[in-house]
Amino acid sequence: MNYILFDDATWQNLLPLTFTKPVSEIRIGILTITEKWETYLNGKLTFQTQEYLSSKYKGVYTNNAVFINGKICPTPELLAQINNLEFNKGIKKGNTLIAYRSNTASALNIEEALLSSEEINNNYLSVENTWDIFSKNGEAIKQDFELITRDRTSQPLSSSNIVIGDVKDIFLEEGAVVEAAILNTKAGPIYIGKDAEIMEGSVVRGPFALCEHSALKLSTKVYGPTTIGPHSKVGGEINNSVVFGFSNKAHDGFLGNSVIGEWCNLGADTNNSNLKNNYGNVKLYNYAQQKMVDTGLQFCGLTMGDHSKCGINTMFNTGTVVGVGANIFGGGFPPTHIPSFSWGGAEGMEDYQFDKMIETAKRVYARRSISMSAEEKQILQTVFDKTKKDRK
Repeated sequence: MNYILFDDATWQNLLPLTFTKPVSEIRIGILTITEKWETYLNGKLTFQTQEYLSSKYKGVYTNNAVFINGKICPTPELLAQINNLEFNKGIKKGNTLIAYRSNTASALNIEEALLSSEEINNNYLSVENTWDIFSKNGEAIKQDFELITRDRTSQPLSSSNIVIGDVKDIFLEEGAVVEAAILNTKAGPIYIGKDAEIMEGSVVRGPFALCEHSALKLSTKVYGPTTIGPHSKVGGEINNSVVFGFSNKAHDGFLGNSVIGEWCNLGADTNNSNLKNNYGNVKLYNYAQQKMVDTGLQFCGLTMGDHSKCGINTMFNTGTVVGVGANIFGGGFPPTHIPSFSWGGAEGMEDYQFDKMIETAKRVYARRSISMSAEEKQILQTVFDKTKKDRK
């Protein structure tokens, strides 16, 4: 059977994170949503997403295709219902189409599919807004930990560490290194990916995931639920945040209740506020509505799109949203909405020249022995063009 992860209108609510990827490529828990479904289904999936993303995230349409909503995390119950679908039938919850099986080799029409879908009452994790990524991350880590580690044996944990809670809730993949750290599993498990490292003096409270080839620098303090995606380096103090991958916060400074995309860098002593002085609800800029919206949360920090960077001592106010490919520097608090491809800070912004941004991105890729593909460059060019009006 051919499985395709599709984006619905929620894609817009998840900007700027989804400017450069389908919704299912969001990391929540240990895995991306795509990786979760591929683990459950034991195979590779394709995508139905925005047209300009399709050059990289391709869709394969056949006359026996099951479309799955990319914002929904899998469960065994959902999987059973999906695999029992008849042709041209689906399952839904309210106005959300969960899955649909088609016998025509064409893209999914969500509105039409809803009309022939059965209502279900299953409970599942769903990413509807950017702040769901960190606020639902604890439950997602626990689900992924059980999925990944079931019937497997962890690599041994060095005796130089101090464990508070059950050591069985710590799992080390092959090549993981953890020395002289304090690991507390009372609130949730701790997962250390392949060739990842927790350096000496670090203190970690679960739920926590450190994905492959990533590192906690010396004496890092981590409050769960927190996920550090692959090929990332972090230090300082981190609380209830998700770093998608290939991003660095390598020095002191606070990151809390935040989501950081891929290929980002936070300069030394960068700090974000995650609580307003009046303890009121935090509002975030919403791209679909082009205005600030109430998150309903008292704690909400920084959202940063792919390829954005900030200089040393940057101070982000509560509920700051940074787009794709921005470069932020200077004193004071920059605006709480920084459009994609902006260059500057509190004293003013100008356009970050596209070619200059790409030059920097290629240097960053080269540090990890990766080359930027033509498809990735074209996606960034499209985002640059789409967001020109935001920079005026």
